[in-house]
Amino acid sequence: MTDFLETSKGRKIAYAASAGNGPGVVFLGGFMSDMQGTKAVALEAWAQARGLGFLRLDYSGHGESEGRFEDGCIGDWAADAQEAIETLTDGPIILVGSSMGGWISLLLAGRLGKRIAGLVGIAAAPDFTEDTMWESFSQIEQAKLMREGRIFVPSDYDSPYPVTKRLIEEGRDHLVLRRPLELPFAVRLLHGTADADVPMSRPLALLDHAICADMRLTFVKGADHRFSTPECLTLIEQSVAELVALAG
Repeated sequence: MTDFLETSKGRKIAYAASAGNGPGVVFLGGFMSDMQGTKAVALEAWAQARGLGFLRLDYSGHGESEGRFEDGCIGDWAADAQEAIETLTDGPIILVGSSMGGWISLLLAGRLGKRIAGLVGIAAAPDFTEDTMWESFSQIEQAKLMREGRIFVPSDYDSPYPVTKRLIEEGRDHLVLRRPLELPFAVRLLHGTADADVPMSRPLALLDHAICADMRLTFVKGADHRFSTPECLTLIEQSVAELVALAG
């Protein structure tokens, strides 16, 4: 069942939450994705079957939440997630971040402190607005974006989507791979070798950069960016179960 939370910024965001024992699990989706995706729904069912609290949500401009997608940026979406977590959950939580949700999870790790009991990154894409988007644009595209405020980028999943000047420039305020990144909890990174959206160099860069005593990266041969085959879903569940046990 979908409920709605009006944030302190006046953004009405959709969420689904279920009570349970701790640590709770919070699923943070990717760029232009929504909380009805295969991974979010499957992990919710898995958590509920084990009596774990669970939260999934749509950032503003995504899914059932209010707002226009192209008006948003990383800071807005991280703030949406933070306020939902602080309002709707209690106690320790395990963050499960998919693609952009992996970046947002890393931002929240520095804001929520000891509430974070562990983190699972699925095709995590920290700093993607700078390292994947901006750096991939030609000089002509970069100039057009700065001049006109947005450009449209082809998508393998749907129609072309807008990338705005604000998305790029505001994203630079939240880059995590260019400053010390301390993660004082267990981290599990999962990535497919056939991911056409986030190259394998990204989780390797995160693994190399982060200060973390218990951080592991697993590559799955042939898995794509969706990472939602039955085998991939099982691996996600096993990773969360491991962090639940470590936090217990």
